[in-house]
Amino acid sequence: MSSDFKPMSVPELKEMAKIIRTDIIEMIHEAQSGHPGGSLSAADIVTALYFRMLRVDPENPGWPDRDRFILSKGHACPVWYAALAERGFFDKAHLRTLRKLGSILQGHADMKKTPGVDMTVGSLGQGICAGVGMALSGKLRGKDYHVWVVVGDGECQEGSVWEAAMAGNKWHLDNLTVIVDKNGIQNDWFVAEEMPVDPLNDKWRAFGWHVLEIDGHDMAQIVEALETALTIKGKPTCVIAHTVKGKGVSFMENVPAWHGKAPTTEQAEIALKEIKEAA
Repeated sequence: MSSDFKPMSVPELKEMAKIIRTDIIEMIHEAQSGHPGGSLSAADIVTALYFRMLRVDPENPGWPDRDRFILSKGHACPVWYAALAERGFFDKAHLRTLRKLGSILQGHADMKKTPGVDMTVGSLGQGICAGVGMALSGKLRGKDYHVWVVVGDGECQEGSVWEAAMAGNKWHLDNLTVIVDKNGIQNDWFVAEEMPVDPLNDKWRAFGWHVLEIDGHDMAQIVEALETALTIKGKPTCVIAHTVKGKGVSFMENVPAWHGKAPTTEQAEIALKEIKEAA
């Protein structure tokens, strides 16, 4: 970790989350393509990870002992790109190139193009599988890094998620934490109506994981849960974060249509104003 990095306090994290949300709206508006809903729902979680929890070095992205982070719900990569830029992995000017030909910021994160990305993401359910592999590798090599994976609740419909959950339990991967961004909406409609996944807490416990449930927009709860995860021994941890899709922008909140739609200029202006004025 870079020597000048100081983990942010909860009030500082709240302010940074507003900056991350601003970046998300601006880059998706500029691209006129992208996924604002799930990016905004994960903004507080990703902010807490990058500005409080993760041991990473922007000047040395490939540092062997760094913590690993995977956004398994890869379509929400604008939140990942915003965090990486604000953390100093690349110049913020790149955010304006989202989804453009030749950009380092593609529609799904590419580890060969984007500094700080440890896993190329796209097909849902695969990020958590890679996370299990990274955590197991760390155990076998005696490394002390931690692996953090964010998955969506719609993504939990994928069988590979539960295969990975079984493996995490089998190998006692207490260096692995999965955070479920439980915003209740997937690509087409509400998760509970498309293919119910609840009760998620009981499912993860049945697979042998330590389970925590939090308000995924309460920064103090997020920090407490993530710090608790580091203390759990003998098993992996799953943090179920109850979130709101499109959080921070009134007309996007809990509206399935904003899963993958860019705002107009007028809508972007309204969204940015609401984010700026939020408590």
